[in-house]
Amino acid sequence: MPVCRRSGEAGSPFRTELMHNFGVRGQALREMLAEWKLFLALGGGSVVAIALLVYAFLRPANDPEEAERKRRLHLNHIGRIAEGQVVELVEQPATKAEEKKGLLKARARPMLDLRPRHLVSYSYSISGVTYHTAQDVTGLESQVRFDRLVAGQQASVKYDPSNPSDSILVADDWSGLR
Repeated sequence: MPVCRRSGEAGSPFRTELMHNFGVRGQALREMLAEWKLFLALGGGSVVAIALLVYAFLRPANDPEEAERKRRLHLNHIGRIAEGQVVELVEQPATKAEEKKGLLKARARPMLDLRPRHLVSYSYSISGVTYHTAQDVTGLESQVRFDRLVAGQQASVKYDPSNPSDSILVADDWSGLR
């Protein structure tokens, strides 16, 4: 008399195949878990990459006026003084900054100050090298007397000793104009 076995009983082809598949997959799982340091490094790298992408798209826009103020303060603090000469004073009409849009929000804020821009062009020499540059002195009117400023006027220039091309003629609390 034939014996009828239910699937899952010992000796059935289904059970043999199930045990074989579980054994193969279980072995693969054990091998993957043995490489936990690799998975930890990959997961950590993924988190860092996602964080950098989020920062790149959501960081606040840089304020150019604030960056220039910090540069002036730094040069006023570390700068050496050299003799220079005012070349010219140029008044330019204010231009509205172009608003650049990022993926999720605006990147550059439009300029709120619509006053004309005052540029003082000057030159100075360090170690036999003559530098010619200009500084926007808009907002530093308390340090600059435009009615007494003329081309050819002697002035003191503060420059960065490690980068002599980086200089200022006027800072928030210092003026090289006489």
